[in-house]
Amino acid sequence: MKLFAFGLGYSALHFLAGSGSSFDSLAGTVRNPEKARELQQEGVACFVFGPEGEDPAIAQHVADADVLLVSVPPGVSVDPVLARFGHRIASSRRQQTIIYLSTIGVYGDRGGEWVDETQAPTPSPGRSQARLQAEKSWAAIGKGTDKKVHILRLAGIYGPGRNALVNLKAGTARRLIKEDQVFNRIHVEDVGRAIAAALAYEGKGGVFNVSDDAPAPPQDVVTFAAMLMGVEPPPEQDVATAEMTPMTRSFYAENKRASNRKLKEELGVELAFPTYRVGLEALWNAGEGRE
Repeated sequence: MKLFAFGLGYSALHFLAGSGSSFDSLAGTVRNPEKARELQQEGVACFVFGPEGEDPAIAQHVADADVLLVSVPPGVSVDPVLARFGHRIASSRRQQTIIYLSTIGVYGDRGGEWVDETQAPTPSPGRSQARLQAEKSWAAIGKGTDKKVHILRLAGIYGPGRNALVNLKAGTARRLIKEDQVFNRIHVEDVGRAIAAALAYEGKGGVFNVSDDAPAPPQDVVTFAAMLMGVEPPPEQDVATAEMTPMTRSFYAENKRASNRKLKEELGVELAFPTYRVGLEALWNAGEGRE
């Protein structure tokens, strides 16, 4: 089995660290030549792929791959992987499984209600609309007899080096308050479990929410992390008056609870970290947020 990953970022690298030994060869892309050299030294065939162009060797690796893991986000109007390789992937007669990492952002704002894969996405204009269009294009490729496409809609990812403990230690954590606001989260290890389960799944390609069991107010996560660390949490700030980037403010414009029932019942995923409390406790015990 040969795997090629478009986008060797946080989630893809964690998956390879945990499951890479199950493949005969690993290859993928990054945007930075220096990062490509680092990964080459770690045994991953790595190639540069970005707005300026791509390494010509990518095409043959894509053609030879049994598994394509796609985590490169779409641009404002086009998915770069589909734009440059979509036709070749679709027209190839090689049996391939494609895992496309999307986002629960495609559901848009649901006023805090639960949402599952049976409900039609209603994305906000911009990034989420582009995501949904990319999903549809990848799903269309999956309608061919030679391709199986799974779309994993990820919640907000946290894990080693990327969590409220680290943010508190760095002094960048904030408790932004908006009444009834909740966010959905998933530990990066459970993202890896979802990818592995999708690859092992013998049924048809499908769409799966990848989120933990406990959507929660963001300020509660920071408060719990502060409790673990034995420090005072940062002061509360009202979202309406707080300074924040346009992207951060856009997150607070949407409110939903993503159901993971299909992930657990159909793919059989058992979450290692079913709540942020379990995840943060494990990270704290592993040394995150300490000196």
